[in-house]
Amino acid sequence: MCGITGFTGEVIDRDKVIKSMTDVITHRGPDSSGVFSDDYVSMGFRRLSIIDISESGDQPIYNEDKTLVLTFNGEIYNYQELRKELIEKGHVFTTKTDSEVLLHGFEEWKEELLNRLRGMFGFAIYNRKDHSLFMARDFFGIKPLHYTMVGDHFVYGSEIKSILQFPGFEKKLNMDTLNQYLSFQYAVPPQTFFEGVYCLLPAHYLWYRDGKITTTRYWEPRFEPDNSLTEEEAVDRIEKVFENSVAVHKISDVEVGCFLSSGVDSSYVSTFFPGQNTFTVGFDFGEKYNEISWAKELSAQIGVKHHAKIIASEEFWGNIKKVQYHMDQPLADPSCIALYFVSKLASEHVKVVLSGEGADELFGGYTIYNEPRVFRLYRALLPQCVRTGLRRLVQKVPHHFRGQSFITRGEYPTNESFIGNAKMFSYEDKQRLMKEPQYATRPQERTRPYYDRVKDLDDVTRMQYLDINMWMVGDILLKADRMSMANSLELRVPFLDKEVFKVAASLPTRLRVNRHNTKYAMRKAAHRRLPEAWARKKKLGFPVPTRVWLKDPKYYEIVKAAFQSETAEKFFHTEELVQYLDDHFNGLRDYSRRIWTVFVFLVWYNIYFEDGAHAEGDWPMFKPASK
Repeated sequence: MCGITGFTGEVIDRDKVIKSMTDVITHRGPDSSGVFSDDYVSMGFRRLSIIDISESGDQPIYNEDKTLVLTFNGEIYNYQELRKELIEKGHVFTTKTDSEVLLHGFEEWKEELLNRLRGMFGFAIYNRKDHSLFMARDFFGIKPLHYTMVGDHFVYGSEIKSILQFPGFEKKLNMDTLNQYLSFQYAVPPQTFFEGVYCLLPAHYLWYRDGKITTTRYWEPRFEPDNSLTEEEAVDRIEKVFENSVAVHKISDVEVGCFLSSGVDSSYVSTFFPGQNTFTVGFDFGEKYNEISWAKELSAQIGVKHHAKIIASEEFWGNIKKVQYHMDQPLADPSCIALYFVSKLASEHVKVVLSGEGADELFGGYTIYNEPRVFRLYRALLPQCVRTGLRRLVQKVPHHFRGQSFITRGEYPTNESFIGNAKMFSYEDKQRLMKEPQYATRPQERTRPYYDRVKDLDDVTRMQYLDINMWMVGDILLKADRMSMANSLELRVPFLDKEVFKVAASLPTRLRVNRHNTKYAMRKAAHRRLPEAWARKKKLGFPVPTRVWLKDPKYYEIVKAAFQSETAEKFFHTEELVQYLDDHFNGLRDYSRRIWTVFVFLVWYNIYFEDGAHAEGDWPMFKPASK
């Protein structure tokens, strides 16, 4: 696991520039560094040693005649099989790394290499003969890769902070991304918060040749349900493929551990770790925000060594700035800070952890996936105009009442109502809130292309497809990568495996989501290794008590200061922000997620555009707006 960066073209002080770009991501690879430079390209590398931990595994790595140069971030789990095949074809290896397999594989198969891989990756290969640069990102977007043009220079990096080091790069806030963020709580790929900087989308490769960038999709997560599949057949297939996936994801030359919440996903993974280490964090706000007791009990039953930490409120708030610095872009998912702490805890014991990300998206785990079934009759019996009238009526009621949410959520069909697992501000909300409302757009404009690609499938499957392409990339996997790498920890996700997806994609909808449960068939498979309580338990996933904190005068005042700051006044009508905060504080509505979304953006902006401090213990502080 590593960090990569680089640029093309002639640059004054080339060595100094590539060093600064590489040094700023030292946390991704503290074990060693490497640089390649010629008159056309400079490539930087930071290494976290996992496979072939000797110096022979350092990068950059070259082919036999040194015409190809590779830097690679990730793991290839089927590298041993590919290595054997390539040796039979005459390729000569000088290391035992999975990295070298990519290099020789590219020599042999070019772009076709990618569909042969099983793993997570973001890598760059430079051809010294024609000065072309080839880059690729893994199937689901587990590992990151960003790029931009600065004048005639192509500049790239695992993290955007490397790109920011390049001389001549001008930081400009992307207002369209702010607009999308206010709807989704994350920057919607491929755009980023920095104008002109893009992330390479999952399952895409990029060529930079003759001053031109071209990107191509090489794989797509298509669902092809097999309605003839029985429950027992489905469970058998899940069990078999997941056992294999965990086995290959545990391949390492260093110790491997496992994150453990109380949910079925990480619990299932943890059953493959007898005698090894599991890690959990929680908050001292009751069982709703603390899964440690569940994790501890399960650990005792399955025979693993369990490590846990209670995150104090002061610790959480004292690390918000540090976390947002490492995120590169604002992410309003509070669990990213909990993930930072559990990664920090794990890094004290192991170099690699497995986690349960991806199970919900592949197997239908989110409760909201029940909505097409729940609203089917309501939407069938009442015309759209009646449903809209009822929604407008209930919104005038000043206090929440039972059934209000049902009427609100049931108004529109799935492709209009569901934009992903996070739904912050509506189009109308953004128009009222933003000082430049012309940037506000309906979030459905962004989701429509994905729905259109799977328009022939059922609503549940369409929701999953949308989440795999947007929510999982922009939120789940972004925080997993950044928070683990901030602590020099490799995080692996055995659910997000090509072979596992093949099985998940074949499941009929009834075996994913039904009246009995979500992730129905996967839970049945997990039950073969887990006690029933854990196999059936609803997902929490390191929950964070933001709604509680925002009713505490201490934290209310911190957020209020941010909402009335010079920074806030640049973008928002601050009286609207304060109204949201006051209504939440006084118990009128739960606006905690909306409040947190704006607050996190302001914290991030202060760091990246106002040179704010971001060390551990730096509480969010803002300059008051001038009267």
